[in-house]
Amino acid sequence: MGELKHLGRVLVIAPHPDDEILGCGGTMARLAAEGHDVHVAIATQGYPPAFSEESVAQVRREMTNAHEIVRVTKTHVLDLPAAALDQVPASELNARLGRLVEEVEPDTLFLPFVGDIHGDHQLIFLASMVAARPRHDKAPSRIFCYETLSETNWYAAPITPAFVPNVFVDIADTLQVKLDAFAAFESQVRRFPEERSIEAIEALARVRGAAVHLRAAEGFMLIREIARKA
Repeated sequence: MGELKHLGRVLVIAPHPDDEILGCGGTMARLAAEGHDVHVAIATQGYPPAFSEESVAQVRREMTNAHEIVRVTKTHVLDLPAAALDQVPASELNARLGRLVEEVEPDTLFLPFVGDIHGDHQLIFLASMVAARPRHDKAPSRIFCYETLSETNWYAAPITPAFVPNVFVDIADTLQVKLDAFAAFESQVRRFPEERSIEAIEALARVRGAAVHLRAAEGFMLIREIARKA
C-alpha cells in the first residue's frame, strides 16, 4: 500500500458529527496510522427546540468515541447552529472557517461536496473555499471533496453538480476501522437498506474499490492542487 506522505497535515471539515466518518473515515484512519496529524472540524451542533439537550450530548459523546477509534489528532467544534447555517451571516461563517484554517495550517483539506442536498453542506463548502483562498504561502496545497451517503446522492444530478470521484484512496486495511467508528454513532446508525447502515457504507467502499481494482476505497473529487517547490 503506497504511503500518503504528500498529504501532510490534514483538516477534515464536517458540517455535522458523523459526516467526516461517512466521507473519509477510512482515509482518516489510514493517515493516522501512517503518522499524519489528522484534525477534524465539526461545524455545527443542534440547539433547542429543534434538538434536545440530551440528544446533542449523546451525539457529542458518540463523536468523541468515533474520533478515538480513527485516532483523530484534535477535534475542533465550532458550535454553529445545525440546519440553520443559512441564518448565519456569510461574513461570520467565512471568518469562523478562516480562523480555523489559519490555526491548523493544513496541507490538505477534505470538504463536503457542494452538490450535497443539505444546505449546511453547501454553505460549509463555500465558506471553506473562501478560507482556503491561495493568498499566501501557507494556503492548503490540495483540496478534496468527499461523498456523504444520503446527502451527496440525493440531490438532482445532472441538474445539480454530480459527484464524480477522480481520486481513490485504498482503505482495505482500515475499512473495518471506519465501520467501527460509524457504529459508535449509535443514534445515527440505521437498518439496511437505509443508506446510513453499516451494510451500505461497506457496499459503497467495495464499489469504489472495485472501480479501480482495489478491495475497498473511498472516492474523492480533487478540487485544487498546488505543486509547490520543496
